[in-house]
Amino acid sequence: MRISQRVRRAAVAGAVALAVCASAQPALAVVSSFAHRVTPSFNGSVHAIAYRGDTVYVGGSFTRMTIDGRTVTRNRIAAFSGRTGELLDWAPSADGTVRALAVTPGWVYVGGDFDEINGEERESLARIDAGDAEVGSFDHSITGGVRTLAVGHGRLYAGGAFSRVDGERRGNLAAFSLGNDQLDDRWAPRAGGVVNALAVRGTRVYLGGSFPRRLSAVNATSGRDDSGFRPDAPALVHSVAVDDAGVYAAMGGPGGRAAAYSPSGRTRWTRVFDGDAQAVAVLDGVAYVGGHFDRACANGDGAADGECDAGSVSRVKLAAVDRSGALSRWAPQANGVVGVRTLVVNGATVMVGGDFTTIGGRTARRYASFG
Repeated sequence: MRISQRVRRAAVAGAVALAVCASAQPALAVVSSFAHRVTPSFNGSVHAIAYRGDTVYVGGSFTRMTIDGRTVTRNRIAAFSGRTGELLDWAPSADGTVRALAVTPGWVYVGGDFDEINGEERESLARIDAGDAEVGSFDHSITGGVRTLAVGHGRLYAGGAFSRVDGERRGNLAAFSLGNDQLDDRWAPRAGGVVNALAVRGTRVYLGGSFPRRLSAVNATSGRDDSGFRPDAPALVHSVAVDDAGVYAAMGGPGGRAAAYSPSGRTRWTRVFDGDAQAVAVLDGVAYVGGHFDRACANGDGAADGECDAGSVSRVKLAAVDRSGALSRWAPQANGVVGVRTLVVNGATVMVGGDFTTIGGRTARRYASFG
């Protein structure tokens, strides 16, 4: 949702003053605002990014990938070197959008809206060999679609909009053993709505989505609700990230929000934007936020119902927030209507995917990285 026209007028009136305030902020340990030049481009949306070592995997709705002037067919899944940008021969094919990726030694798990991978029937979830791109024997019947994947505790966790797995009732959540590929009969929490995001840390699996509580945690092995985490997420959660300090959520709602919570669920900070925050990742305590916003409220918790109390500053599709909740000066300025769909941190690099075609005025078609 967009902040009202009153906010936009206030932003114009306060632009000069805000620029002065921004210049007085202390330097932050954020990545460069300039995107790496040697990266691939895609002819369709990038919904998911994962990595193992130097290899970066992407999934989405694209059918072609271009690097160094060379264009090749890549049906919704692709891989390249994150260090050099070199195109890799790994080229499995999905017949529908890939919305989620997770990587384990030797394997790449994919989730989405597809029915086939490499011509073999796979309902919304599949495992692909990381070497020869062959489809693995991991094969489960899913009634609905998978939107997010996470790995931990010897399990592959899946969330989305599905009601049954292998004929058994599941409330948009399921787990599979990485040892024997079987559905985990014990892990069967019910979210009560669509699950958009999963994150595993310690004994918890964090859930974000459109279910009644929007952001919650369950035990990683039993699936029981974790009553020690009780945040008050004010809107639909699109994305979740975690670190030692707590949990970060990218949300929709009035104006769109990003927020940080303590491990108990206490709100640490909130930032308000003029469009949905759709992705979040954290590096060294700095939260990187992406979405389809164009501006951010100049203050944080003082914004109510999407109204900026002190004007706003330009943050086109990307922004960063430091540990204290202060908006950093990191502003790569992507373009597009949908903007950024996914953010992933690999070492000291922030990788971004979505529907943008430029970053800072330079061509960057649907993928970029900052380091």
